[in-house]
Amino acid sequence: MNNHSENPIGIFDSGIGGLTVAHAIKDILPHEHLIYFGDTAHLPYGDKSEAAIQAYSVKITNVLLQKKCKVIVIACHSASSASYELLKEYVGKEAHVINVIDPMMEILARNFQQTTVGIIGTKRTVQSNIYAKKLSAKNLDIDLRMLATPLLAPMIEEGFFNNQISREIITQYLSDPQLGNVDALILACTHYPLIKKEIEEYYGGKTKILDSSLAAAQSLYDYLSSQNLLNVHPHPSHQFFVSDYTESFEAATRMFFDEAVHLESYPIWN
Repeated sequence: MNNHSENPIGIFDSGIGGLTVAHAIKDILPHEHLIYFGDTAHLPYGDKSEAAIQAYSVKITNVLLQKKCKVIVIACHSASSASYELLKEYVGKEAHVINVIDPMMEILARNFQQTTVGIIGTKRTVQSNIYAKKLSAKNLDIDLRMLATPLLAPMIEEGFFNNQISREIITQYLSDPQLGNVDALILACTHYPLIKKEIEEYYGGKTKILDSSLAAAQSLYDYLSSQNLLNVHPHPSHQFFVSDYTESFEAATRMFFDEAVHLESYPIWN
């Protein structure tokens, strides 16, 4: 493990969704240097095979290790379920790896025993059954209700949120009987915080909405603090890379991250 507190934090996802994690990290850790990699050549990951996601994850991790990242955050549920154990072994002591699933499991263990919890995510995340497996391993008394919502991530990537189209699709999914009478709903895709407000409006405050990007950011803060790896120097710099550059993606990134953002093309899939 490198002990350089000024080294950057690496964050990766298939596209814009992981920026919700990057934004949460920026809020809670404002002095940290961030390097974001969006694998836009292969978005979304939710409909890819486990082997493909693992191959993409290793290639991106190599880039982040070359840039001396002290922590690598897998800002994607599909990649977290498919690649976390592999990346931990691959990275070894060069960096610490954080996923977006385990921090949420800690929240469930502390606050949601003996409740009914819904989960919405990509087909890959739901089919992996990763949440149910982790619940079982922790012996948590939680009634889990999972629903694949495959249209949501591409809808968000295309800029359809906070409008009539998104509201109709969200309503169609959330009215599924599988999610009836849930006490809490986990947004098990890092795209979904972008439609969190619409989801909250659907439930009218009767269901707690659990945002995995916030949970991951808090987990990162706890780790850096415990290891004395917090960067205390102000004025951090951020870098944004994509495997397939488009102007529309850069505009969406700038709009979402709420600052001047320059996306650099980093085509590593030769």
